[in-house]
Amino acid sequence: MNPYAAQFPVNLNIEGKPVLLVGGGRIAYRKAEQLLVCNPLLTVISPEIDERFHATGATLIQREYAALDVMGFSLVITATANNVVDQQIFDECESLGIWVNSADDPDRCTFTLPASMRRGRLLITSSTAGASPAMSSWVRSTLENTIGPEFAEAVEILAAKRAAFHAEGVSTEDVDWAPLIAAALEEARDSSNRVSQ
Repeated sequence: MNPYAAQFPVNLNIEGKPVLLVGGGRIAYRKAEQLLVCNPLLTVISPEIDERFHATGATLIQREYAALDVMGFSLVITATANNVVDQQIFDECESLGIWVNSADDPDRCTFTLPASMRRGRLLITSSTAGASPAMSSWVRSTLENTIGPEFAEAVEILAAKRAAFHAEGVSTEDVDWAPLIAAALEEARDSSNRVSQ
């Protein structure tokens, strides 16, 4: 498998789905923070678990990974820094058809995690298909300085407009969204300015 092959962008709905995170250190905790925004049923397996995990609500299993621990999970992420364990997990996931990501190890991934930023329901991601996570992070940081909190409110304004179009039986595919987006952003900025004064 070519770890740098063209990748298909997708956003997964993992709310209520069983997700396994193998690893309990600093990097694993960062992955857990990203996952928990999406409300999965998160289980963490690691012989050592960072104390910050105890406040996450995740199921914590403090032990080494055991064969076929991946069974029953929809998604698996490893952050062990142990190539032997990561390879075992990758092989098991591949044979069971489970999507797996191994932190900083594209050879043991069936998907990569883009750098991401959120403004309410607006999710913006940047990816290099695992070739340069540093570039993805730089793009995200650059966008974070450009895409302000008013974008979250604009998304809600536009969601209401979209729902109204659907209620009227209008296909949103035929709507010229550009002026509506500009107006929603202006309304959100005005609202934000009124609040800050």
